[in-house]
Amino acid sequence: MAETGARGAEGAKSDGSVPGAGRAGGAPGGMGLRERKKLRMYQDVSDVAVALFLEKGFEKVSVAEVAAAAEISKPTLFRYFPTKEDLVLHRFADHETEAARVVGARAEGQSPIDALRLHFLAGVVSGDPVTGLNGNPHVLAFHRLLYGTPSLVARLHGYLERSEEALAAALGGDLEARLAAGQIVAVQRILALENWRRIAAGESVEAVREDALAAAESAFARLGKGLPRYA
Repeated sequence: MAETGARGAEGAKSDGSVPGAGRAGGAPGGMGLRERKKLRMYQDVSDVAVALFLEKGFEKVSVAEVAAAAEISKPTLFRYFPTKEDLVLHRFADHETEAARVVGARAEGQSPIDALRLHFLAGVVSGDPVTGLNGNPHVLAFHRLLYGTPSLVARLHGYLERSEEALAAALGGDLEARLAAGQIVAVQRILALENWRRIAAGESVEAVREDALAAAESAFARLGKGLPRYA
């Protein structure tokens, strides 16, 4: 959502980091060497692929070309990435459970919606690409690639569904929780997309930030009114 065709630093800051980039899928420090190597392979191949897609266009680059550039075989590539689209959307893998993690780690007495509201607002302030509020050219190019490629947009829906499922489980797992999770994820996606569209159209991050903060506050307030069990 809304998070570039370059290797990013830890986190998603205004320096141009990409969603999930530079994190090797968020590998914990206690992971074994074999697991770390596997996660590094994911990141390195994704980096190579995204760079090619940004340079030539997603549809004009074959999987074979990506494999050759990454110096691996096609069968090896497909063991890591079942589809060509996954080479791009790997960047979002460690964000799939982000909302669920925020809810699970909230302070005692804090409501799920308030925890998610504060988390989203913090992302807007810091320039987290996942909020769409990042003017770095690499971030903007990555999002143009993502939202301008129909097959990537379609594949992104799978990520959103998994994000909803994880959040619903954190909210209790019943039907009401699933309905709430769908609304919350939709609000976050639409807010981020609006921020990205404005910045991609030429507005500065600073010009958009105040409106983005106000829109997020309003949207989460509406969620709270409509979902009192989680507010």
